[in-house]
Amino acid sequence: MADVVEVVATDDPVRPLFSPAGELTAAARSRLGLSQDALRDLYRQMVLIRRADQEALNLQRQGELGLWGQFLGQEAIHVGAVAALQPDDWIFPSYREFGMAMCRGIDPADMLTWFRGLSAGPWDPREFHFAPLAVPVASQVPHAVGFAMGSRFKKSKDVVLGTFGDGATSKGDWHEAMNFAGVFKAPVIFLCQNNHWAISVPLAKQTAGSIAERAQGYGFPGIRIDGNDVLGVLAAVRGAAERARRGDGPYLIEAMTYRMGAHTTSDDPSRYRTETELQAWSVKDPVGRYRAWLEGQGIIDGAAIKTIGDEGESMAHAMRTRLLAFTPAPPGEVIFGRVYARPPDSFLEEREEFEASLESS
Repeated sequence: MADVVEVVATDDPVRPLFSPAGELTAAARSRLGLSQDALRDLYRQMVLIRRADQEALNLQRQGELGLWGQFLGQEAIHVGAVAALQPDDWIFPSYREFGMAMCRGIDPADMLTWFRGLSAGPWDPREFHFAPLAVPVASQVPHAVGFAMGSRFKKSKDVVLGTFGDGATSKGDWHEAMNFAGVFKAPVIFLCQNNHWAISVPLAKQTAGSIAERAQGYGFPGIRIDGNDVLGVLAAVRGAAERARRGDGPYLIEAMTYRMGAHTTSDDPSRYRTETELQAWSVKDPVGRYRAWLEGQGIIDGAAIKTIGDEGESMAHAMRTRLLAFTPAPPGEVIFGRVYARPPDSFLEEREEFEASLESS
């Protein structure tokens, strides 16, 4: 009989930063090294992406977008995770990481052209190091691992962040990606936004036990943290990124949060969740909670809060105006653009035939 080998995860630089309950310790918070301007900017980004989320919902309800999936309540994860990464690190998102894309500098009006049916790829992933939004559940997770392996083969120090919801961890794609990353020590961070719902299926009916603890079975560490604390998310992702950059392999972060809105605008959450549960999570709102902490530390005041709120209103107005005035790209570019850096002759001929058929119709 073969000997039983116990798999022991490599050094974990993240866990010491958190209490057993997944809360960032006071000592770790004090060592983040963020200036007061940086701390205020985290709040600013959360306010802006929340306002963009609300405006996109308004646009969908007014018939201007085909569909919208809110990320209300998950702003701390979006902002904290992006702030923890280097600009050249890549992000492979699901369909709900609109806020992360804004934090990476992608124009929200451009992104909304996708939800309006005017574009199939409204930004260049290479410019922002941000992959396309992935609608098929969990399909972006193996993509993130594969890209991370490519970075390793090129001897790059870049790391990759793959984001997904709790429902994605029930998919085979997710398990295959975790296994591959563990075996080959891919420089990838798996960030689970556990918002307690896979469409209408509650967490208790889709997952037995902690998602974070599954990481050990794949040979690397995992941790469950408070996903409504922007500084906690930043600290966890930063620590996992530093670990991956050293060549120590992947890390799984399960950020506990709550989906305050509907799964998408085609969903009615009142049919499957209670108002009591919603209210219990409302008091943990990441934006209001962080604002209260900043005020308590004397880092932000009423004037600054109003200025940021006004900026959010201006941004939302500009986003709406630009979207409604958008002129879509020619059909040929939408279908054939960004496929090849150096397209072969056969590809160019196919495009010419397609565009010629449009002109003759």
